[in-house]
Amino acid sequence: MVKNPKLAAIVTLYNPTDEDIRNIDTYIDDVDRLYIIDNTEGESNFDRIPKNDKIDYRFKNENVGVATALNIGAESALKEGFDYLLTMDQDTSFNDDTLKVLKNDLVNIDMSKIGILTPWHATKLRVPKPVKKYDLPDDVMTSANIINLKIWKEIGGFKDWLFIDGVDIEYCLNVISHGYYILRNNSVQVEHNLGDLFYKKIGRRTFLCTNHSAIRRYYIMRNYHYILDMYREYNPAYCYSLVSQRHNMLGVLLFEKKKIKKLKMYFRGYKDYKKGIKGKYKD
Repeated sequence: MVKNPKLAAIVTLYNPTDEDIRNIDTYIDDVDRLYIIDNTEGESNFDRIPKNDKIDYRFKNENVGVATALNIGAESALKEGFDYLLTMDQDTSFNDDTLKVLKNDLVNIDMSKIGILTPWHATKLRVPKPVKKYDLPDDVMTSANIINLKIWKEIGGFKDWLFIDGVDIEYCLNVISHGYYILRNNSVQVEHNLGDLFYKKIGRRTFLCTNHSAIRRYYIMRNYHYILDMYREYNPAYCYSLVSQRHNMLGVLLFEKKKIKKLKMYFRGYKDYKKGIKGKYKD
């Protein structure tokens, strides 16, 4: 166990709102360094960032993707001697002592086999919260996680070529396939915004509608198939469920806007997967 673990944080910005910027204030005091990777294109947000000596702001002037931004933060944290990295989405904030509780876990729990320490993510998804204080989930969303940087380095970090969707899923499967664990403390939670998500019911069938954009549909279809190829031997049921998009397609077709464009991007994603195309989408 590390008696005084050093904790850094990374947040990726992309056209942030004022509320997104204010979220930084909810965790800056509880970390030793904050790396801000700004993927906004055209104009820096530097003047909007809180003035704090802990902050290392980097303006990319292009969308380099979530995975690349996370890797930049992790590499920088390792060079500065940090043990752990808190990974944050710009729209996530801490409203209570959640982060302090997680930091206490870092001190009191043997973290040598824990690749990710995470709170419960409260979302609009109809998923029951576990009764146990701690459990070992198969995957967790990226935001508000604390990653073990020694394990991050060992398993090769985040996959840059996934760009956006599936980055968190792949990393979790990578951690587990290397013999490590994801530890979730269900006694604390963060509110996680998954966008304009809703459920629709027809007869006995309930459809989950995420309202993801057409480009997100592309990445979901393409990247989930790559994840299936990489990890089906470790968790076949989970991986095959990822690529079973028929139910989601029907929800898009029945209830979502811009349905034709979204369905076209689904098929484009599968086509590019078959061609071995990776990285940022190109027209």
